[in-house]
This record gives sequence, C-alpha cells and structure tokens, in this order.
Amino acid sequence: MFVLLMLFLFKYIDDLIGKGFAWYVILELMMYASAYNVAMALPLSVLLSTIMTYGSLGENYELVAIKSAGISLTRAMYPMMIVVTLLSIAAFLFSDYMLPVANLKYFSLLYDVRNQRSATLLPQGVFSNSFPGYTIRVERKDPNGQNLYGITIYQLNENESNTSVTFARKGLAYRTAGDKYLVLKLEDGIRYEESSGDQGFNTRQRLTRFRFKETEQKFDLSVFNLVRTPQVLFGSNFQMMDIRQLKDFQKAANYSTDSLNKLQFTAIRPFMRYFLMPTKVAKIKPLPADGTYPGYVQPKDAPADPNLKLNMERSAIANATSEVQSVQSMVKNNSQRTQDINSNIRHSEVEYQKKYTLSAICIVLFLIGAPLGAIIRKGGLGLPVVVSVVFFVLYYIVSTIGEKSVKDGSMPPILGMWIAIFILVPVGVFLSYKAATDSALFDMELYKRFFNRLLKRKEA
Repeated sequence: MFVLLMLFLFKYIDDLIGKGFAWYVILELMMYASAYNVAMALPLSVLLSTIMTYGSLGENYELVAIKSAGISLTRAMYPMMIVVTLLSIAAFLFSDYMLPVANLKYFSLLYDVRNQRSATLLPQGVFSNSFPGYTIRVERKDPNGQNLYGITIYQLNENESNTSVTFARKGLAYRTAGDKYLVLKLEDGIRYEESSGDQGFNTRQRLTRFRFKETEQKFDLSVFNLVRTPQVLFGSNFQMMDIRQLKDFQKAANYSTDSLNKLQFTAIRPFMRYFLMPTKVAKIKPLPADGTYPGYVQPKDAPADPNLKLNMERSAIANATSEVQSVQSMVKNNSQRTQDINSNIRHSEVEYQKKYTLSAICIVLFLIGAPLGAIIRKGGLGLPVVVSVVFFVLYYIVSTIGEKSVKDGSMPPILGMWIAIFILVPVGVFLSYKAATDSALFDMELYKRFFNRLLKRKEA
C-alpha cells in the first residue's frame, strides 16, 4: 500500500503542490486513494505473505516435521485456507459496500483538488490572474515574499477591459486575521483611470491621474478556498455503484435498447412495402410504350406527351432516393445511440464482475503461493518477492487485456474478466500437486543433471 500511495503522489504531485491545502485535505485524499488501491494491493499481499510464510516453514524444516507427524501438506493448509476464505468474503463485502462510497469521495475530492487555483498569489516577473478582475505583475520580491518592487496592477471593468492601471515603486504584502484578505500597501505610485463622460452635458471620455505616496489595496482570498463540487454529480459513474445499482442500470439500459429498436422498426416499416405484399401475386403486365397505365383516360384535347414514361421513372427514382436517405439517417442515429448504450452496459458489467473477481483471485493466489513457498523453501523478502511479482504481473497484464477487450466488445464479460483466474487455477493445481508429492521443481541441480545426461546421450 505504501508503494501504491507513493505512485499516487508522484502522479498528482503537480496538482497538490503550491495550492495551499490544509494537511487534513491531503490526508483525506490519501485515505480514499488507499481504499481505491485495495483491489491491487490485496491480491499481491496475499500472494507475497503466503509465499513468505510457507517458504519460511520449509526453510526452517517445520514442514518436514509436520509431514513426519503424518500430516499432509494439504491438511496443513486447511487453517490458512479458512482464513483466506474469510478474507475473500470480507473483500467482497468491502468492494460492494465500502469501495463505491470511497470511490465517490475520492474522485470528487480529486476533481476539486485538480481544479483548485494555485496559492502562489504574486509570482515574480509574471502577470498573475489569481484574483478575479485583476492582473498583477511584480518585477522583484524579497526572499521573504513580503517586500515587493515594481508593482503593476490592471483592474478590469464590467466589460472585461483594462480601464484602470496602477504603478508603484514598491509595496508590502500581508494577510489579515483569518487569511480573509491580502493587503498590498503601495508606496510612491501613480494610477491612471479611463471613464466615460456624463450622459447629458459632456459625453467625452476622461483620463484621471492620481499620484500617491502611500495607499492600500485589498484582495479577497476566499477564491483560494477549496470549493467542493456536489458528490451527486459523480454518482452516475459505475465505480460509485454497488451490485444492486449496477443490475438496475443494466435492466434500464436493456429496456432502452429494446424500446429503441422497436421504435426504429415501427418507423422504418412503412418504407419497406415489400413486407406488406402477399407471398404470391398475379403476373404484372408491362407498362405500355406510351407510358400510360391500365384505366388511364387521356383528357380530351390534351396533346400526347412522348416523355410521360421517362418523367414517371424520374419521379419514382427521386421518391425512392428520398426515402432511402430518410431511412439511412434514421438508422444511423439510432445505431449510434444503441452503440453508446451497449458500451455503457459493457462498462457496468466490468465493474459488476470486479466485485467477484477480487474475492476469487485472493483464493487462487493463495493456492499458488502456499505450494510455491513449500517448494522453493525460502522465506524473507528475497526470492519470494521476485516470484510473487512475476505471478502478479502475469495476472495484472492478462486481466487488463481482458478488461479492455470487454469494454471494446470483442470478448464476453464473463470470459474477459475471469480469463486471468482461468489461467492461474491450473497453475495452482499443478503447484499443489508438486508440493504434495515433494517434487524438486526448483532444484537447479536436478536440471543440470538432466541436461548433462541429455548432452552425453547426443555425443554417444
């Protein structure tokens, strides 16, 4: 957990430094981040502690004493198996009840922290817009940050234009009681201000110039307080939902998809007239050469139109093209909405399966770590750390690929989220069998003798 929290700090260090947060805000953020990292820290800790424990038992010949007493390795693993099972049940309850609340508080606080203004109020040699309505530049500052030199203050009016500017040779900056205001005590300066004239008598613009020996200007510091966004706005994220909420969302999304498809078919059906035609129809007589249809009565004194058939064909093609474009636009819009809904369903299914995979992977990694520690017979933080990291990296890579495949829609949710467990279960069964039969799986001398015999056989 310490390593994961350090990675969190390295990732968001730029968003935390220089913004004047209280110590308890940083501590609260790290506490929520630790709850968020449980899904990665818990399986690795189970694997590492299991390998270290049984490796230490094997290194101190305690497993030999247990087996000499007639107790098999499988029987000796029963108590720890019960403990890991209880731990898995606790992990499921944590991921279903506590983790959604922790994620809601974590991501909402992280969002507010990253959007917080910088607490560096008056940087040196930079135009600062920290205070709303003002642009301030300080040419030089003393190391203590209170004595300022070469001060320029632009003040914006209601139209967001610079109509007032103040220059001061030097000044003193200090905060009032309770850090409510920042006061700049300016000396030896001048202020220029543009203003419009009177509406009735004199409408010309006026430029006013003030010279001063000493003056004060006060700025509100409340804009630098941490403003919390309502947590309700983040509640629609799938990481903030429990199993019941995820199932309700999936039911609602599936109902929306079915309704959308039904409405789409109802809207398109009138354009598909061949659905309404009978299966067998009488033989259709061809249209006469003059373009008239049966029963057509040409009006008296109306000249024969030689292009009547061509005009009718053009009209039919134009109508068909318009209908096709209308259907195509309707199908395209509904298809995009359906894809978005299906994507949300897949993302919710990923979070739904994570509630169960966290518990299952703890049991699977225990089944790998216990026999592996009994085989390698090494305790401490040496070889067990290397072996546990290798297995955990394998699990993490496979599970990440499966999760992305589920989100892309290229793999079913159950297969994609459980594929890493499906791969590691045979490994655990194999290692358990080797440990139960006292197999020297990691004995390098055994492999050396095997390759030496193989080379001698080839030479012969």
